[in-house]
Amino acid sequence: MSASRRLARPALLVLALGLSSAALAQTPPAPPATAQPSEPRRLAVTGEGQATRAPDLALVQLTVMRQGETAQKALADNNAAMSAVQGALPEFGLEARDVQTSGFSIAPQYRYDTALDGTQSPPTLVGYEVRNTITLRVRAVDRLGEILDRAVSLGVNDGGSIEFAAEDPSALQNEARRQAVERARASAEAMAAAAGLRLGALISIEDGATGAAPPRPLAEMRMMAAPASPKVPVAAGETMASASVRLVFALEN
Repeated sequence: MSASRRLARPALLVLALGLSSAALAQTPPAPPATAQPSEPRRLAVTGEGQATRAPDLALVQLTVMRQGETAQKALADNNAAMSAVQGALPEFGLEARDVQTSGFSIAPQYRYDTALDGTQSPPTLVGYEVRNTITLRVRAVDRLGEILDRAVSLGVNDGGSIEFAAEDPSALQNEARRQAVERARASAEAMAAAAGLRLGALISIEDGATGAAPPRPLAEMRMMAAPASPKVPVAAGETMASASVRLVFALEN
């Protein structure tokens, strides 16, 4: 190999290295990594509210019970008494839609005799008992005592119940929701101020467990043969609705 060839190879190597360096010098630098946006600060609070008012609806159950030697006799006596009760209801503003049969039964009545030696004789059929129960929707709550007195005088003679409610609970429910939102916001403002921040926009609002309190039995009546009072005293009390809400706010400096 000649000396000129031996000198050419290093020259080519130097030229290649020079081209590589120039190419690297022309490559644009990588863009700087962008910072991930931080999560917005939020505050979640809950609030509860309650609203009460005097009930404007009473649900009343009245039962007529009659006994007879035969089922036909017991049923006839029961029908007569119940017809008299229902016939008097329009006097108090009750319409047909306000009266509903909620229970009816005919049951045989037996006598169980036990001998002196302790043995028991087969049961003896002594008659039949008929029960007829109606449920009234009374809107004139202030006249409920009069209705009970008249019903007893006309033949109602067995246990009954009274429940009070709001006929349209939506207004009462909305009042409870409004109160729940106000309390939740007040709590959020106090917490934000304590942390040296202030409330931003309302991000979300959720309606939690809500509902009007179910009608509760206010009184249990046991109506036997005792004469009715001039007017049965009735205390209606209040009906209540409750609400729960969850609010999420943005927090700002």
